[in-house]
Amino acid sequence: RKPRSFFLLQPLCLKFTSLIAPGVSCRVSSGHMTDLLFTERDLVASLKDYVTAEEGKLERIKRWADKLDVLSAAATQDPEGYLGHPVNAFKLIKRLNTEWAELENLVLTDMSDVFVSNFTIQRQHFPNDDDQTGAAKALTRLLDTYRLDTDTISAGRLPGQGVLTADDCFDLGKVAYSEVDYYHTELWMVQALKQLDQGETSRTVDTVTLLDYLSYSVYQQGELERALDITKRLLQLDPTHQRANGNLRYFEYQLSKQMTVKEEEDGSRRKGQLDDYLPERKKYEQLCRGEGLRMTPRRQSRLFCRYYDNNRHPKYVIGPVKQEDEWDQPHIIRYHNIVSDREMAKVKELAKPRLRRATVHDPQTGKLTTAHYRVSKSAWLGAAEHPVVDTINQRIEDITGLDVSTAEELQVANYGVGGQYEPHFDFGQKDEPDAFEELGTGNRIATWLLYMSDVQAGGATVFTDIGVSVWPQKGSAVFWYNLFPSGEGDLRTRHAACPVLLGNKWVSNKWIHERGQEFRRRCGLRPTD
Repeated sequence: RKPRSFFLLQPLCLKFTSLIAPGVSCRVSSGHMTDLLFTERDLVASLKDYVTAEEGKLERIKRWADKLDVLSAAATQDPEGYLGHPVNAFKLIKRLNTEWAELENLVLTDMSDVFVSNFTIQRQHFPNDDDQTGAAKALTRLLDTYRLDTDTISAGRLPGQGVLTADDCFDLGKVAYSEVDYYHTELWMVQALKQLDQGETSRTVDTVTLLDYLSYSVYQQGELERALDITKRLLQLDPTHQRANGNLRYFEYQLSKQMTVKEEEDGSRRKGQLDDYLPERKKYEQLCRGEGLRMTPRRQSRLFCRYYDNNRHPKYVIGPVKQEDEWDQPHIIRYHNIVSDREMAKVKELAKPRLRRATVHDPQTGKLTTAHYRVSKSAWLGAAEHPVVDTINQRIEDITGLDVSTAEELQVANYGVGGQYEPHFDFGQKDEPDAFEELGTGNRIATWLLYMSDVQAGGATVFTDIGVSVWPQKGSAVFWYNLFPSGEGDLRTRHAACPVLLGNKWVSNKWIHERGQEFRRRCGLRPTD
């Protein structure tokens, strides 16, 4: 339950308010005819490959049918007794919802019409994803209620029940993860990892993926050192794993902070977590509710509202912009009334037809993919697409003083109810050599975040390391540097987009890169600059 104050938070300053060749005749050269012979030979070879592939497919289907035949014969002898065990019920639902769908993809292209039509008719009665998720939650509840352990359930030690494979355990863990239940995520991921370590083979998951989930889940429960150890094990298997490299650095950073606190207590060793250390998930949720803010009277006295002309920029000497300090270190600035309603409406109009589920870089494939931790839809707009985009880009350059010609295109994102983006860095870590390499413009030096709607409840941008919540205000933009002048990433800029509790959140991001800023924001001489 969220406190009433969660819905009443106000900003600091209220005053700114085809394969066959064409037919040939006798006039065709012998050389051409020879080519056709080789073409036919290649086609025959291709045809044989197709026959081999079909035979292989049928053999796979036969093995799958034989396995299900044995299982169904045993289950139907005592249906109620069989389904009385929660594991059997879960695996039945999983088979019908997931595995039969995979079989459909295998056989649909070349099977008898009778089978296809029958399958299509019957499939409407199959369970869906929500049913599978519900069965997974029920199994986990039984785990708690009867104080069972995952190994007992997975190994089938309860009378009459089937066994859970590593894939099954992984699926159960993912359901818990999607529910932000890191305790049960850890239990199921550990069980899946144990079964893989014991030699079990998996169709869908590998050790690296399990360790990735596990390290984050352990960290969110406050076990920082264990999360660090798991991350190191992951990197031994895959040293190029970008997210793990980023987390490694961040965990080490947090651990150094924790050690500093211990030293200040004259070496006194406390059991459990430090009083001022909160797992990131807990921090994230608190800040999203408007709790856990680190705003002291002394810090607030250093935050100001002002009219800003960017050193008397010609466009803003007469009409300066309204600037508000959201935080001092790192300096987070909000610019009020920076775009008009007409401009925002046009940006939304341009973006809506292209909105797709937002993606992130998959560290295993190097490709863009959707992720559970980023739930939103986004589109990219280039400056040449419409004058309003070019105008906004130029305005960003005029206000920040940074060159936007090397920046990424304007990204427009829409978060519906529950839409979120969990804690992350905008900049690429130094141990991620391919981060933004394809752009050739260096790292993301700064972030410009424009709010294009008000949000009725939730939807804040929170900085988990420094304890700051920045609330959406339509027409305003928030700006901060991701890198120190030395080029090192500022770990204090780790931030997240809170879930939208009520309303619809529109934002646009402009990620400004290092190239072109050499004389606009000079490098520092020390790593600490």
